[in-house]
Amino acid sequence: MNTPAILALEDGTLFHGRSLGAAGLAVGEVCFNTNAAGYASVLTDPAYRGLLVAMTYPHVGNVGMSAVAAESAAAQPSGLSARDLSLIASSWRAEQSLQDYLVANGVVAIDGIDTRKLTRLLREGGAQRGCIMVGAAVDPDAAVAQARGFAGLQGRDLVAEVSTAQPYQWLRGSWQLSDGVADSPERDPASLPWHVVVLDLGVRRSLLRQLVDAGCRLTVLPARTSVAEIQVLQPHGLVLAGGPGDPAACGYAIDTVRQLLAQDLPILGMGLGHSLLALACGASTFKMKLGRHGANHPVQDLVTKRVEIVRLSYGFAVDEATLPAELQVTHRSLFDHSLQGFRHGQRPVLGFQGEPVAGFDPRQPAAQIASFLELMAAAK
Repeated sequence: MNTPAILALEDGTLFHGRSLGAAGLAVGEVCFNTNAAGYASVLTDPAYRGLLVAMTYPHVGNVGMSAVAAESAAAQPSGLSARDLSLIASSWRAEQSLQDYLVANGVVAIDGIDTRKLTRLLREGGAQRGCIMVGAAVDPDAAVAQARGFAGLQGRDLVAEVSTAQPYQWLRGSWQLSDGVADSPERDPASLPWHVVVLDLGVRRSLLRQLVDAGCRLTVLPARTSVAEIQVLQPHGLVLAGGPGDPAACGYAIDTVRQLLAQDLPILGMGLGHSLLALACGASTFKMKLGRHGANHPVQDLVTKRVEIVRLSYGFAVDEATLPAELQVTHRSLFDHSLQGFRHGQRPVLGFQGEPVAGFDPRQPAAQIASFLELMAAAK
């Protein structure tokens, strides 16, 4: 319970706290997440692969962990940092405490640190490599050396670590509460008019549920699926979903998308898929000084002027100056006016950097999904 732990940054900065997760050490790129809630989603979101996540909200873990909040079947970040990790799970649907989940899933975690100072350091100096070390005899010098020895994320294909190994069908919509029990029964495929292939780059389950709510029966395929294997399924559309790391490292997926673009298959790229679409069209990407991680980012549709609050999890961005003329910018962040979405001028293709926050009315599809349905209807 009181095992010492340290978080060491590559610049030599040390944060001393206690361990509330698995034993050992973890290395990765340190990022901060600005969610006031939703830590369970962050811990299971494949977009956080290779990252040491620091939660800016001070009190984390008070509702425990449950399958309802899981975005994948595994814990994804390399490690977790917080000001105060709750030892008590005060929720009727909690299946285990956060601490028990971290230990069971091998996630190294530290609490009791000054996350405000950590956030300021990262905001002013940019992302850093880090190491969380746990044990009765933690060695600060060794922890700093471990942080500096981390190879970083640039050029690393993290999609290969999170994509499904085998194709599968997904027919489950939003969670429903029945007799005090949360359930997500499979829908009748006959009631879902659109057959959509999802190329799994690290897809979140919440996005799969939103697509089913919108009337899509889903076939989820590994990231290295060939064009021929996609074509034989005769889908109405393709979704490039989720994903961690450097999009330029996924050359196989970029090649697949480039070939499909020429066939006028309706495509929706979200998260990493947004970047892969841009790369397939001839744009380039770059490593950001500081990524964007949180579920509270305001993004504006430049046509309707409507503002959405979306979830962002990325550290590599599309270089807007390299966008080809056929890609028209459709969305911008209201924080820094950065590129958040585009539409292809000649083909049925949409890209969106974020993802609508789960919990919207399933009778009203998110704007990006509604636009994707329109593209499929026009193509059909």
